[in-house]
Amino acid sequence: MKAFVLIHVQPGLVTEVVRNINRLQGVQEAHMTFGPYDAVAVILADDINHLGRLIARDVQPIPGIIDTLTCLVVEP
Repeated sequence: MKAFVLIHVQPGLVTEVVRNINRLQGVQEAHMTFGPYDAVAVILADDINHLGRLIARDVQPIPGIIDTLTCLVVEP
């Protein structure tokens, strides 16, 4: 299962947050973005429960993250 995680970050901390996200197991890639969100991460997980644990346990507690929006990828 793949998901795009859109991330709001406190001003001035985006570079550090993206660096920390890229270190997490299950993160395929993470980047700073411009627009309504400050960063985006591509995360691979075994199933929805695994994805939920990764987001709640590993991503959201990173200092500087305000909130996240997880978008599940659906293959046609």
